[in-house]
Amino acid sequence: MEIFTRSLFAALLVGAFLAVPASAKDAKSSAMAPAAAQDKTLTVFAAASMKNALDEVDNAYAAKTGVKIIASYAASSALAKQIEQGAPADVFISADTAWMDYVTGKKAINEPTRVNLLGNSLVLIAPKDSKIDKVTIDQGFDLAKLAGDGKVAAGDVKAVPAGKYAKAALEKLGAWTAVEPKMAMAENVRAALALVARNEAPLGIVYSTDAKIEPGVKIVGTFPASSHPAIVYPVAATSTAHKGAEDYLAFLRSSEAKAIFEKYGFSFLVSPTT
Repeated sequence: MEIFTRSLFAALLVGAFLAVPASAKDAKSSAMAPAAAQDKTLTVFAAASMKNALDEVDNAYAAKTGVKIIASYAASSALAKQIEQGAPADVFISADTAWMDYVTGKKAINEPTRVNLLGNSLVLIAPKDSKIDKVTIDQGFDLAKLAGDGKVAAGDVKAVPAGKYAKAALEKLGAWTAVEPKMAMAENVRAALALVARNEAPLGIVYSTDAKIEPGVKIVGTFPASSHPAIVYPVAATSTAHKGAEDYLAFLRSSEAKAIFEKYGFSFLVSPTT
């Protein structure tokens, strides 16, 4: 009986000993899982006009590093407000410096990581089958007359960078007052692009890179660079960015990323790092 009791007691001790580490190991694994996932995932908030090019850049980065990029595209204004309110973004790419300045002022950006990465141009578009073609855009340009009874699609001129650039250009060229009542304001530049592609607006003002990726539209004119502020895309890590954000930013400045961005029509404003 004594031998049996001792054997039973020993077995219970061994069982207890084995059970505790297993439980602790499971708990430790569960606790570490989110951190491990975060190390392999980055969230990027980017201007809507960047979608096609940045998707390709992100795929190249993921193939090279194993890090998955979760990209959220919208108007820079909307993204900046979300970051201000605590949205979990690691990187912000704005279509203008004003909204990057805004979130920087809110202490939501890791300022030393900020760099002006890309440039773009502003164009007038029409549906691909439109009779409107080869419009000369200069001082005295009568966009209101050209639009006829239709609307001119653009991003919201009060907030969306593409819309703000459009308004600045039209004011500089003396066309804004007449065309303002005909403006169809969209929530972002891709929404404005879609209005023209669907023939819901006979004309639109978008970035050249947007027109390039949409087969349903054609470029009928280009706004002089002197008619609006320079179109600049700054990029930076947020103040709450996870580990790995700066490595991603370095890749955005690489020769590989440069080739992709330029393929889509962006100008590259920095010297490649690799």
